[in-house]
Order: sequence, then C-alpha cells, then structure tokens
Amino acid sequence: MSFTLSHTAQNLQPSGIRKFFDLASGMEGVISLGVGEPDFVTAWQVREACIRSLEEGYTAYTANAGLPVLRRETAKYLQRRFDITYNPDTQVLITVGASQALDVALRTIINPGDEVIIIEPSFVSYAPLVVLAGGVPVPISTKPENDFKLQPEELEAALTIRTKAMILCSPNNPTGTVLSKEEQERIAAVVKRYNLIVLSDEIYAELVYDEPYTSFAAIEGMYEHTILISGFSKGFAMTGWRLGIIAAPEFFLAPMLKIHQYTLMCAPTMSQFAAVEALRSGERDVKEMKKSYRQRRNFITKSFNEMGLSCHIPGGAFYAFPSITATGLSSEQFAEQLLLEEKVAVVPGSVFGESGEGFIRCSYATSMEQLIEAMNRIARFVQKKDKTQRALSKKGGEY
Repeated sequence: MSFTLSHTAQNLQPSGIRKFFDLASGMEGVISLGVGEPDFVTAWQVREACIRSLEEGYTAYTANAGLPVLRRETAKYLQRRFDITYNPDTQVLITVGASQALDVALRTIINPGDEVIIIEPSFVSYAPLVVLAGGVPVPISTKPENDFKLQPEELEAALTIRTKAMILCSPNNPTGTVLSKEEQERIAAVVKRYNLIVLSDEIYAELVYDEPYTSFAAIEGMYEHTILISGFSKGFAMTGWRLGIIAAPEFFLAPMLKIHQYTLMCAPTMSQFAAVEALRSGERDVKEMKKSYRQRRNFITKSFNEMGLSCHIPGGAFYAFPSITATGLSSEQFAEQLLLEEKVAVVPGSVFGESGEGFIRCSYATSMEQLIEAMNRIARFVQKKDKTQRALSKKGGEY
C-alpha cells in the first residue's frame, strides 16, 4: 500500500469489555454479568413520547446544542436533583451519549502533551479518549483498603507542570465507589490550589443507594472548574437512545459546541423528545429501578464474601468488584476459565488499569433469577479451584 494508518489508530487497544462480551455472545447458556447495561426496558411513557414525535413528523435536525425544551428540562433537573444552576441557552449541550460528551470535552481543553489524571480502576475509554485528543493519560492507582477512593495526597503527588485536568467518576465504574461530600471537598482543595479542570462523569448519579449524592460542581468553589458529564443511559434505562449531557460554564461550553457542530451536528431528534418526557415523569421509574438494584447489590456482595471472594459494598452504579486473588488466578485467567467451565461472563479487573488486577467486575443489572444461578456457578467454580490448589500444595509438599 502507498499509505499507512495513523500511529494512534494502530496503537489503540480494543475494549477489554467487548472482548469478553463477544466471546460470550457466541456461546449458548451463558449468563452475562459483563456489559454495564440496565436490564429494564425504557419506561412506556418515554417510548410513547418518541413514537408521538415521529407521528407528528419531527424528523429534521434540531439545534446543534439540542432541543431548547430539552435543555430547559435538563437545567431544571440539575437544579432540582443536585442544586446546581445552569443557563439552558448557553451552558447545556445535548450529546450523542456520555462517551461523545467526554470526547468533545477533552478535545476542547487539551493541547498536545497536556496531562490528564485518570483515577484507576477506571472506565476503559478514559485513557484512549485522552490520547485521541493529543493528551497524555497519567494513572493514579487507588487501593482496596481505601474502598478505591482517591486520596488528596495521591492526587497532589501525581501532578506536574503539564497537568491540565482530571477525570473524576463517582459513582465509579467499575468499583461502584461513591465519594462523599467531605471526600470531594478534600479533593477540591487540591483542584483549586493547582487550578485544575475536572471532568466529572456523573452518569451513575441516579444510582446511589446509601447516602445523598453530591455533584462535584456543587462543591464550594468548583463550579468554574467543572465540566459535568451525564446522560440518560443508566439512570433512565436509555442506553440505545444515545443521549448525553454536558453542563458547564459558558467559557467551556461555547468552544465545545463548535466541535460538536462539526463532528455530530446534533443528537437524534426522536431520542431528544423521549428524554424530555423522561425528565418530566421518569423519577418514579428511577426509584423503582434503584430499589431493585439495591436488593441485587446486597445479594451479590453477600454471595461473593460467603464464597471467599472479598467484596466491598459498592455505594452506587450496578457493579460488584470482588477480589479473586484467593484463587491463585490472574483476572484474565479467572474470567476466561469461568466462561469456558461455567458459562458465566465477567470482566477481568485488569482491563480497568493496573490496580484492577486481582479483581473482576460483575454487573448486577440482570434478574435475581439469573444472579442466583450465576452465583451458584461461580461458587462451584471457586470450590473446584480451591480443591485444585490444595491438591497441588499437598503434592508439592511431598517432594
């Protein structure tokens, strides 16, 4: 060939989550705890709003920033739920999912060589999106003894003169960790001291189980430092609708809108009409989903601890992150063997960064019936590995 691909495209690694999802999809009888997708169907009144918009002929482009009515409802929602005020005309942008929101935000703030702090274990797209924007991802490994919560001194130690921003995700994917208001305030002190930009990924904000949720933008002094990223996929069970939200001061949002105009034009029109209804009437459905997820969370974490796989209780999202070090297997070995031997798909923790090694991510966004069967299969798998380990140890002791 007379041409070559870009080095960035060639060196970019495929998603480790998708690898195991694709493996599982080709097998019969697999219970998947892999992909982070609600098992609830989008609420009927939301689907009906979409159908009605199509019947009424709303099939053209919307404004680049999104339907004015959706931006107004988004601003009302953020004020009502998280006590943050944004101007819907100049500070709210509707995107094609939270993933595009992150992409647009990073491309807006990063100059070549700028460093962005990634708190690991982290969602698999963060570091690649930083690289695609021309930046340098700088990982900070959090510790299980701190429930995978970032410590201010760890953040400060990772900063250099090239540090521009950090990506903060609470509730966290994959650990389910939620930062309290006080914990965020301690991080905010470092952010303010070093004048950092914070991309606050709050896609799981509706799924917090044990304490009130505090948005990072609502922390005193952080409004001007924060680009709030959210969306409808997780809390409103609207993954396939592909709708995200950016809320930020105008000096961030105006240039982001320019990039959005040239790359996506606008989010899907019918999805936007559906989202208006979700914000107006969907909170009751969200509460019901959250109640169910909380029950499943309690069951799955109890099950893992009882089978000898230490698992902290996640405060939010819909993931358990148990340690599998007791089995003597690496995260990838555990996930591969579990899939082949017991037909349960999980994600190895190593795909979320170095500090994820020794753990697996299990989504509990599936029915209790499926979860019970999955836990029985995993317990059987762990027992077999334990017997094998003991036999090998005994044999080794005889030599």
